[in-house]
Amino acid sequence: MAVIKRPALGRGLDSLIAMDDAPARDASAINEIELSRISPNPDQPRSIFDEEALEELSRSVTEFGIIQPISLRKTGPDTYQIIAGERRYRAALMAGLTTIPAYIRTADDAVVTEMALIENIQREDLNAIEIALTFKKLIDRYGLTQERLSERIGKKRATIANFIRLLRLPAEVQLGLRDRRIDMGHARALLSIDDPKLQLKIYNEILKQGLSVRRVEELAKKYRETGPEEENPAEKVEKRFSNKDFDILRDHLSHRFSTPVKVSCDASGKGKISFSFRDDDELQRLIAIFDTAKQ
Repeated sequence: MAVIKRPALGRGLDSLIAMDDAPARDASAINEIELSRISPNPDQPRSIFDEEALEELSRSVTEFGIIQPISLRKTGPDTYQIIAGERRYRAALMAGLTTIPAYIRTADDAVVTEMALIENIQREDLNAIEIALTFKKLIDRYGLTQERLSERIGKKRATIANFIRLLRLPAEVQLGLRDRRIDMGHARALLSIDDPKLQLKIYNEILKQGLSVRRVEELAKKYRETGPEEENPAEKVEKRFSNKDFDILRDHLSHRFSTPVKVSCDASGKGKISFSFRDDDELQRLIAIFDTAKQ
């Protein structure tokens, strides 16, 4: 019978790395390592740790200890670097522990980054931008193709490509996605627009009006079919005349004619001045003022 090869992600973390002198999963495979000898992985994909959740984990560690060992690799005779389990390491520090149970594993830099990525993806701890940056780092630093990375971590190549495309978005939009102010659906719709200024404009509308993904997709489609909407005439007028100019003219006329006056102007610079009157007597009074002004 032929053996079907499953993707790395499906096989779990152990598919990528080997144990040092500890092939079994019993107690003898676990080491108690001093926290002072452990350093975090500088290439850890996860850049944001929820402090409240970390405090909760720390309280749990204080009461029950570390239930699941972390994974380390040796970086020197008596020093180690975290492969997986940085949250547990941080919680142990907060809880005041001096040692932590750990598996000591053999792994190179690329595998360590892959392992940290897989662990966080499986737990859904990473935001979309963290995932995208880690995919790009693995590809750029280790010369991997998207296809090869797909094989390594068990994700479809199209999925990897879609995440990396997020890095084309303006920085402000990336931050919004990182902070989960918008979701992947919004981001994909924005990516269908080539103009970064329009992307930012729609992004701000998402935040202001709470636009749905469907609505953003409609706006993006409209832009692709008809181009950007013509500039708002009011915005064009503002470039020709300041609000202060209009205010001065309106106040002067209102005072001169003792009645409310409106001043408006279109995009070409043409405009009109409107005088309000309550009745026929008021109208005749205004006409008399105009007649006087002619003389």
